[in-house]
Amino acid sequence: MAGWDEGNVFYSDQRYLAEEEEEETYTRNQAKRKFVEFIRSYQDHGEGSDAVDVYIYRDQLSRQKNKLHVDLEDVKAFDEDLCELLKRSPVIYLPLFEAAASEVYASFQNKNAEGEEPATQEVQVFLESQTQFGPASLRELSSEHIARLVRISGIVIAASKTKSKATHMTIMCRNCNNTKVIPCSAGFGTTQLPRRCDLLHTENQSERCPLDPFVVLPDRSKYVDMQTLKLQENPEDVPTGEMPRSMMLSIDRHMVQRIVPGTRVTLVGIFSIFQQNNKRGGGAVAIRQPYIRVVGLEEHVEGNARAAPTFTYEEEQEFREFADSPDVLEKVFSKVAPSIYGHPDVKRAVACLLFGGSRKILPDGVRLRGDINVLLLGDPSTAKSQFLKFVEKTAPIAVYTSGKGSSAAGLTASVIKDPQNGEFYLEGGAMVLADGGVVCIDEFDKMRSEDRVAIHEAMEQQTISIAKAGITTVLNSRAAVLAAANPPSGRYDDLQTAKENIDLQSTILSRFDLIFIVKDERNFDRDVQIARHVVGVHQKATEEHGAFDKRRAAEESFLKRFIEYARSRCTPRLSEAAARILQDEYVRIRQEIRKSAEQSGGQPPVPITVRQLEAIVRISESLARMSLKSVANEAHVREALRMFRVSTMDAARSGVTEGLVFTPEQRQEMINVEAQIKRRLPVGSYMSTKNILREMGRLGLSEPSVRRCLIFLSQQGDVDFRRERRVVYRSH
Repeated sequence: MAGWDEGNVFYSDQRYLAEEEEEETYTRNQAKRKFVEFIRSYQDHGEGSDAVDVYIYRDQLSRQKNKLHVDLEDVKAFDEDLCELLKRSPVIYLPLFEAAASEVYASFQNKNAEGEEPATQEVQVFLESQTQFGPASLRELSSEHIARLVRISGIVIAASKTKSKATHMTIMCRNCNNTKVIPCSAGFGTTQLPRRCDLLHTENQSERCPLDPFVVLPDRSKYVDMQTLKLQENPEDVPTGEMPRSMMLSIDRHMVQRIVPGTRVTLVGIFSIFQQNNKRGGGAVAIRQPYIRVVGLEEHVEGNARAAPTFTYEEEQEFREFADSPDVLEKVFSKVAPSIYGHPDVKRAVACLLFGGSRKILPDGVRLRGDINVLLLGDPSTAKSQFLKFVEKTAPIAVYTSGKGSSAAGLTASVIKDPQNGEFYLEGGAMVLADGGVVCIDEFDKMRSEDRVAIHEAMEQQTISIAKAGITTVLNSRAAVLAAANPPSGRYDDLQTAKENIDLQSTILSRFDLIFIVKDERNFDRDVQIARHVVGVHQKATEEHGAFDKRRAAEESFLKRFIEYARSRCTPRLSEAAARILQDEYVRIRQEIRKSAEQSGGQPPVPITVRQLEAIVRISESLARMSLKSVANEAHVREALRMFRVSTMDAARSGVTEGLVFTPEQRQEMINVEAQIKRRLPVGSYMSTKNILREMGRLGLSEPSVRRCLIFLSQQGDVDFRRERRVVYRSH
């Protein structure tokens, strides 16, 4: 121990000692050999008596050559320690896995004619997992997950252009032409060029190259394709009152150009960090921005996506038994918004919207939409928003938005400029995010007209065309639209015509399959029933909270799964007899509308066009789909026609005269008002509307009654309004 303190300083930093690294189960060479053994020898034994052993990864590699999809459950079954190493240190062991796959693939190749070994083929390994591990959502990601494997679900809202990322960079010294190859880190990681040339000159050892002598040789470097995506939490997973979280994704090689904005994905990736530089020359050194380097990507197939969702045998049996019951339609309608009293036809329309019709592709490539659009227009406090909330909760994929807080770009798609590199990229809006589901738009009448025009294409063609900032593309928006709106005056006014109450352009109205005018009728018996129902709902929710919630949750879950099952397994078509009935009825409806337009001297507020014929077809198919029938028969068509008549046809026919329903007391009051007006207004004379209202008020007659009578007399042709309704002229 002598001299232990001479010339040196010894210290102990016990507070900040790094955790001792755990001893690895395998060295890198051992892990690589294990991966080779796994690819060569792992077998899928199958199930049942006819099971055949299949070398799934060896066969897959021989077929696909440059990519290999690996299930982490299979790695765990082969060697649990190896799987844990892959999850804990993917940056180290994933390149070893890919090197092992390249080695196995090279062993399949024969030597060429000159006896040389075949060139090494790079293989990209995709990691997939059906079971959740690590954090379940973006909100749960923290610093302890950095450099570890994670499995996250979300929705892609933006995609950048494809770029080239260097994997090996060739650099050359400007002074001595010394070249060397340096590897580059994957993802957003950067590589520092060496500051000194390490070549020693033979003639003069003391002569060295200057500092920073290296330049990059781009044409001699190796590159892979790379793309940046933006992942956002699923709308249904965002807590109430919170903003949805988002995360940047880095994908490369064979995953590039596969995902478009609006796609729901489940990914396996490495949670990583990178240094983000701002425009002023750099950010804080110790602060890093998180991102996920994707190593496995799986598109969601729920709802109305490209592939069918999976169901258990017990679920399928339950659904088929439910569909075989004689009153299946009434059972489905009773499950729609059970807490809302009345509105039976609106509930039927909402059920049809959730199930939808059949999407068709014609021989010439034209696509016909199968989604049903519904508009609820009428008085406040008639449960319109509650219907929208129910659909948002029940539909497999749904996005809820309000008209006042929605712009054209927010509903369709916007082009965003990346602050880092100045690139433009697409970010999908509500119609894109709800692809395969439903868009619920509340306060539809509060939207600006130019924003409403932006969704014309999305509602009929179910695509969104973008031509901005050098980006020209078409996004899918195969979504049904459920909209709720109020008349311009706030309430549905019987003293105004239907055109004045429905203050929407005919171009947007024709895109709605069903239009319901919902009125708050003042009826004593109805008010008593509604009051009893609402109070009962509140009492049950308070007294039997647990059981009530469980039963309702079970019913909602059943309806949601049944909708998914029906949409994925059933694509009904019209029968011949049903098609004939529909053709005859459509021609008759057009004739009725033409006659009423000729009598009234104007166009109906809701146009009846070929779109409405297609709407009845879609409604018939959705009714057949509820009972899992492959053919829509005459009963389905008649019910669809009835729903069309009580909704869109009533709206098209509605006017002041049709909207007035007189009780005996109102009729007697109308006769009295009419007599008083005619007594004070001789034929051929004028009188201001204000004076008429004042004189009738002195006689004890209410202003609404007088206005209603004036409108009625105008419809009959006895009086005419002049000077913007400020003057009344007696013509008969």
